[in-house]
Amino acid sequence: MMYNYMTLNDGTGIAHSEIIEKNGVEEVRVHFEQPVEGGFNWAECWLPSYSWTERNGFSQAQLNYFQEFLESTAHIIIQLARNGGFDNAAGF
Repeated sequence: MMYNYMTLNDGTGIAHSEIIEKNGVEEVRVHFEQPVEGGFNWAECWLPSYSWTERNGFSQAQLNYFQEFLESTAHIIIQLARNGGFDNAAGF
């Protein structure tokens, strides 16, 4: 399941998964999606390793911005993933 996190000023939507346990390690998938003529640009990063596994259409400058964004907000995204997104974040 994916949870909406936020939409940037340029229309890029950011969503995250719930906690996914892989080999005893908690991970969170973060998906970036930007509407463009004819479709979408998208990218996918896994926290806490910051492993970029998918990318299409975004420039390197945009990906660098997303990396910095994630480095400053990963702790929030991971906590939200544990709690079921913003809609269930009363105990956050």
